[in-house]
Amino acid sequence: MEASVIALFLVAGLASLFMSWVIGAGSSGATPFAPAVGANAVSTMRAAFVVGIFGFAGAVVQGSNVSEAVGRGLVDGVSLPVTGVIVVLAIGAGLMAIGITTGYPIATAFTVTGSVVGVGLALGGSPAWGKYAEIGAVWVATPFVGGGLAYGIASVLPREDVPERYSVASLAGLVGAVLANVQFAYLGPGGAAGSLVGVIQRQLPVTGLSVAVSSTAVLALAVGGLVSWDVRRDPSGGLRRVLLALGSLVAFSAGGSQVGLAVGPLLPLLDTVDVVPVTAVLVGGGAGILVGSWTGAPRMIKSLAQDYSSLGPRRSIAALVPSFLIAQTAVLLGVPVSFNEIVVSAIIGSGAAVGGRDAVSTRKILVTVGAWAGSFALAFVLGYGVAMAAL
Repeated sequence: MEASVIALFLVAGLASLFMSWVIGAGSSGATPFAPAVGANAVSTMRAAFVVGIFGFAGAVVQGSNVSEAVGRGLVDGVSLPVTGVIVVLAIGAGLMAIGITTGYPIATAFTVTGSVVGVGLALGGSPAWGKYAEIGAVWVATPFVGGGLAYGIASVLPREDVPERYSVASLAGLVGAVLANVQFAYLGPGGAAGSLVGVIQRQLPVTGLSVAVSSTAVLALAVGGLVSWDVRRDPSGGLRRVLLALGSLVAFSAGGSQVGLAVGPLLPLLDTVDVVPVTAVLVGGGAGILVGSWTGAPRMIKSLAQDYSSLGPRRSIAALVPSFLIAQTAVLLGVPVSFNEIVVSAIIGSGAAVGGRDAVSTRKILVTVGAWAGSFALAFVLGYGVAMAAL
């Protein structure tokens, strides 16, 4: 391989690492634990440490679906060259860095998706309309589903006629049921992806839908029963521990979702060299997220926690449960999704349940949505224009 080609590959790898760092240092590394810090459930530095660990774990064991979609599923009939990958990552990371510096809520999922599509179409690729419809449906539905679920949960948790040892335990059981069926790398036969329910099924003499449902129910009841006992024994401490567990799961989901935005564009390059395995790329992306969470996220967490300080543990739980569910749905479908969009929508929903319409700033919502749409459009135009001019 020529030295110039090797140099381009190294530049692409460094751009991917920088994107991973930006993801860890930005909202994806900060939002999972900002509600917990705002509720005084954990310190800022400890939150950054934990979110880095769980983000790394999620990237390694759940990052393949979104990475595959970003790298090979957004444009048909063309594979991005090394220079195209560098352009995509430079645009995405550059716009994210501008957002972090200026405080505008620019979402990584929108910038990377827009730039990949723009560069790919400029190079002669065909639109992947089916994938675009799937992505658009998730992006449009997220604020309504996340906000609606958060509104419903936040409306129930403070009610005196619904004891928290039942309501919070039911939510924990739901999360446990979903987690039992989530696909993790290496849990399936022969080291393939598989679920905890699948592991249980392989240990039993019988299989089938009834066994899967029964296994899921048992795991959900076990989680719900444990949380119910803990909340009854120590109400405030139990809520705090549930909040920390949810923050960890959301951080894990963030790693599994967001790492694809950093390493996904590299996947077409692996087809040409066939030397570096996908797992190694995911580990590298996860490491970048971890370092970004440890070095850059504390400042963002502290800033966001001030906005979330009025949430309290109940509203924070109401925001994090739908955030986890939506994030895992996106990972399952292989859809790049913005954690800014997920968590902000859930917080708006939980806030509206407690404070009514006065607790929701219409202007702030419009600015945020405008920044999301604008970042996608700008990334697409920049990607298309640079590719047409230089590639």
